[in-house]
Amino acid sequence: MSFGDPNNPYGQQQGGQPGYGYPQQAPQGVPQQGYGYPQAPPVQQFGPGFGGPLEMPGGVKAARVMLYVIAGFQLIGAILFVLSAVAVNAAKNDATLKDDVQFQQLADYSGGALWGLSVLVLLWGVLAVFLAAKFGKGGNGIRVTAIVFGSITALLGIYPFIVVGLVHTVLSILIIVFVARADGSAWFNRQQQPQY
Repeated sequence: MSFGDPNNPYGQQQGGQPGYGYPQQAPQGVPQQGYGYPQAPPVQQFGPGFGGPLEMPGGVKAARVMLYVIAGFQLIGAILFVLSAVAVNAAKNDATLKDDVQFQQLADYSGGALWGLSVLVLLWGVLAVFLAAKFGKGGNGIRVTAIVFGSITALLGIYPFIVVGLVHTVLSILIIVFVARADGSAWFNRQQQPQY
């Protein structure tokens, strides 16, 4: 049996010899690559050498927005407490109520309490803004502080202000859930880029 010219690439090939112009079989155990460009390495979720997500997860972004919303509500609450304190002080100087001893005692107590509450509400809003601003670069301490902030806000939203605080309570619970999830933990525990 004759196979023809062994140098003819289009002729029938002899058994056992790889043919010119034909794909060669890869040895057993070696992955076979296709033609064209080499295959790209798998996409990594983490930055090169930094060990954390490159972009803030959606839940953490949502928690950040909720902190800003809570801060806005706190500002509105502080304004309402200030207006109430001013109204109580104005009523205290009213000529018709000057002789009412019980009202004067209540006005003295509630005026100072309202001013104190307005300062506390405003400071709580400032803390919410601070936490939200630190979500981009903050570490695990910011995460823990956000969880504690959410817990305290949820409790305060339930007890004294059941109707008004319902929004605070829901937002606070969502903040706790989003920050405490695995992707939130990975975001806050990532290795930070060095600051130069």
